[in-house]
Amino acid sequence: MNPSPPTDDDAERTLLRRMASGDRAALAEMYRPYHRRLARFLSRLTRRPDVIDEVINDCFWIVWQKAGSFRGDSRVSTWIFGIAYRCALKSLRQHGDDDAGDPAVHELVDPSADPQAEHELRDWLGKAMARLPTDQRVVLELAYGGGHSLEDIAAIMQCPVGTVKARMFHARVKLRNLLPDLAGQRPPKAVP
Repeated sequence: MNPSPPTDDDAERTLLRRMASGDRAALAEMYRPYHRRLARFLSRLTRRPDVIDEVINDCFWIVWQKAGSFRGDSRVSTWIFGIAYRCALKSLRQHGDDDAGDPAVHELVDPSADPQAEHELRDWLGKAMARLPTDQRVVLELAYGGGHSLEDIAAIMQCPVGTVKARMFHARVKLRNLLPDLAGQRPPKAVP
């Protein structure tokens, strides 16, 4: 019987154990791949690079401090994104900044054959996403941009799965109604 190959989560759990024993190299090894992912995720909450960097650093300070207390109830990535989300909310309350600006939506759009059409679609989608409430925008980013499951998103946002589903439903309805308007077309009949 062959053992199954280690997963990314297994490797990350190993890094957490090393961090818990004081291994700074493990922290650097964990930080590098997460920095870009967290920066992209946090850019949905604020366009201020100083706040994004502060939140990432605060997040990894907590990861470093709490590495030994990770219970393993979720994937390591879910745990880290949850910490980043809570740090971001705290930072945004302190800075008074809840502006998502005009986010780039590279991961939300499939590439098309026409670069101009793709650019326009990204622009419209970015403008529509910016008009969504923060909780709905974050749910879409975690699901489509980050590939997280509904259960992971619920853990990150510390809410029931049903709440995540409702936020996703309402975000999709709003996008369905906003996108045609931004493109200069009549929106489809609104869904209640």
